[in-house]
Amino acid sequence: MSDLLTVSEVADILRVDDTTVRRWVKQGALEAVVLPHVNTRQAYRIKRETLNRVIGDTNQTAAK
Repeated sequence: MSDLLTVSEVADILRVDDTTVRRWVKQGALEAVVLPHVNTRQAYRIKRETLNRVIGDTNQTAAK
């Protein structure tokens, strides 16, 4: 598996819409790598370790 995930891959894993993942990135809630782009839409990649940390934090919060 790749160490960098697309917005769609992260959305599938978290069971949310792509727009939600993009919003989290823009708000700073989810750290992402911004790829150079030509179009108006930013291209992001999320590190697998970042996603694992977010999932871990969610699981710990839910367990409390």
